[in-house]
Amino acid sequence: MRAWAVVETGQPLQALDWPTPEPKGTEVLIEVTHCGVCHSDLHIWEGGYDLGSRGRLSMQDRGMSLPLAMGHEIVGRVAAMGPDAKGVAAGEMKVVFPWIGCGKCERCAAGEDNMCPNAARTLGIYRHGGYATHVLVPDAQYLVPLDGIRPEVAATYACSGITVHSAIKKLGKIPPDRPVVLVGAGGLGLNAIHMLKALGHKRIVSVDLSAEKLEAAKAAGATDTVLAQGDATAAIVAACGGPALAVIDLVNGSATARFAFDALGKGGVLVQVGLFGGELTLPLPLMAIRALTVQGSYVGSLADLRSVMALAKEGKLAALPVTTEPMPEANAVLQRLRDGKVTGRVVLRAEAA
Repeated sequence: MRAWAVVETGQPLQALDWPTPEPKGTEVLIEVTHCGVCHSDLHIWEGGYDLGSRGRLSMQDRGMSLPLAMGHEIVGRVAAMGPDAKGVAAGEMKVVFPWIGCGKCERCAAGEDNMCPNAARTLGIYRHGGYATHVLVPDAQYLVPLDGIRPEVAATYACSGITVHSAIKKLGKIPPDRPVVLVGAGGLGLNAIHMLKALGHKRIVSVDLSAEKLEAAKAAGATDTVLAQGDATAAIVAACGGPALAVIDLVNGSATARFAFDALGKGGVLVQVGLFGGELTLPLPLMAIRALTVQGSYVGSLADLRSVMALAKEGKLAALPVTTEPMPEANAVLQRLRDGKVTGRVVLRAEAA
């Protein structure tokens, strides 16, 4: 097999040839046809996350080892199966759930692999992922049928799709006409707009630094847009017709977290999703006086992926703008993403796909 791997953090990926894995037990070998390039890949590639005054969170301290084939938005064809693999047949096209936990703890038993404290089997982070010709999946239960969904779109649902689905659920029950604020109009932001519409929401406020991305948000169905310049908090409150009660920060940097928090009204909820980095200092009396909630949200569960795929199959979930590039162009795509030059999502494709 061939992989486009991180050999040294922050340095160009290298094309490496490795032995193609032979699946054992319940394992399934997938021949990768498509793999999305996620903003999280930038942090993995660069080796860590900015924790503000607390320094930097190193990926290698978290258990990542190099060389590593990144890529966790994977679609491919079943190439081979271990003798104990069940419910899957050679040649079937599947989207892969990558947030695989240890399989032994309480969270995994509850179907919350993404919350596993021992998640050393996550594809593209702790195990080789989809920037490769093949990927080894521990069990067929982590494979979901495409059901007619375009593979390059289905790939994005394995991270972007389930991430916004999970975040929206954390807002609680929201009347359809109550504004939901989305900070960030990149791939996650556009997917969040489509997801909110699929779930019946009618007021969607998109916030971004880029006028071009806000145009894409408007085309996707945002009812209001806010250019995050000057007093972004006041602009958000004006767009909502009053303090916001539901905000999802898909960027989650120091600046966005601050103006998103400041825009909250009494009883408001801020769900923090993005990994841009930095920190937020909270005024503690306001937390109590306004009964505010600030909650993190990390990707989503296998059940989220099945729900997202069902919405797409039913025709309720519009596809975000997706462009494809050949797998060997992974370096160039990462650079475009780092430079903020990607609208929607870029998905790498196998040259034969």
